[in-house]
Amino acid sequence: MNSLNTIIDYELIDSLDIEFLKNNLILPIKKDGIFFDIFSCTNSNIKVLEDGNIIREKELNKEEILFFLDDIKRRKTLFLLSKNAVLNEENNINYIEDFFKILIKKAVEVRSSDIHIESIEKALIIRFRIDGNLKIFYTFQKEFLKVLSSYIKMLSKLDITQSRTPMDGRFSLYLEEKKFDFRVSTMPTIYGESIVIRVLDNKNITKKLQDLGFSKRVYNSIKEIEKLSSGLVLIAGPTGSGKSTTLYSILKELNKENKKIITIEDPVEYKMEGIQQIEVNEKLGVSFQKVLKNVLRQDPDIILIGEIRDENSLAIALQASLTGHLVFASIHANNTVETFSRLKDLKADKFLLSASLRYILSQRLVLNICKKCKAKGCELCSFTGFYGRSCISEILKIDEEISSIIMQNKDIKTYLNSISFKTILDDGKESVEKGITTMQEVYKVINE
Repeated sequence: MNSLNTIIDYELIDSLDIEFLKNNLILPIKKDGIFFDIFSCTNSNIKVLEDGNIIREKELNKEEILFFLDDIKRRKTLFLLSKNAVLNEENNINYIEDFFKILIKKAVEVRSSDIHIESIEKALIIRFRIDGNLKIFYTFQKEFLKVLSSYIKMLSKLDITQSRTPMDGRFSLYLEEKKFDFRVSTMPTIYGESIVIRVLDNKNITKKLQDLGFSKRVYNSIKEIEKLSSGLVLIAGPTGSGKSTTLYSILKELNKENKKIITIEDPVEYKMEGIQQIEVNEKLGVSFQKVLKNVLRQDPDIILIGEIRDENSLAIALQASLTGHLVFASIHANNTVETFSRLKDLKADKFLLSASLRYILSQRLVLNICKKCKAKGCELCSFTGFYGRSCISEILKIDEEISSIIMQNKDIKTYLNSISFKTILDDGKESVEKGITTMQEVYKVINE
């Protein structure tokens, strides 16, 4: 029995003493004639379940057992709705509507950024991505995928008859009178379909800089960046390191009546009032390069380039920053030293770079230790021991010495070592000392 594809009979669990199951770390799966399948991480006190049944026991860790016994009422409701939706295929709209609203509400409650609905060999699994990590929350019979997929496609105005072609769509839902927006991607797989729903949560763009977890040293440097009137500021890091959230938070503080801010994004996911946001769309002829070439005619004060992706985008960013514009951009590089290497790979003009580059901020997101359970695992953190994320980072101000190094094409690493430059690892160690995260988590994100 594999926990990944095991469909749990929550009607069976609901008929038993939940506290007894939690205390004895027993997770019943199903009861079939005289056989009683359970997961357990202990052999103690399971006799009460026997009652003439033959117990078939498999091991599962404590946190997973407690996780699947948690929120039992909602789990049972979803289980029954999924069964009824399959059994009443001709008239299942009420079942599937209720199921989907409950599912989305749960995803929002646990702060999920993405909902993964995946068909595997023998079941349908639903995983939530929380704080960057995926976790299986529910498993249903495989036949339920067709019903659920059709409903999601209907909401997203997609062709419900298509299951072998990738499709993209959007929909909105109101939960307790608050509007939530979602982006949908469907993809055919060997076992059926994979559907990913991105929760477009505007909380990310309303976060203040001081709430992102930057150290005081880095935060003060970012506040100095906000005083600049021109130049290029790069935010470096791999995918999922929080670059966009940092950029949005900075723009939010710079968004004043006397400043025109233009962003070039692919795609625009979060709308910001008072800022002109341009969405790249190759199909409509709104290409990244075309927008970049024409954006200066819009008389901007501040420009955000979603990503420096090639030589042309870098060249235009450098030119714009030299002509009286403050330019922000993200770039894929693991740290400050690698950012210089990446710029070199993109054939950056060393004169333009030395004259325009002002700051490089490199960052990662680390999981925060759950304040309620102190990493032991509880209902609040979905029995993971972590709740929320914060930044660990390094920031380099480009002074005259570094500009000279860029012009002379010298190795920046030697200079950074000579000035005892505070690295992301140093910043991470400080977070560990403050009890914010763990050293294991710091090494994990730095080595990704």
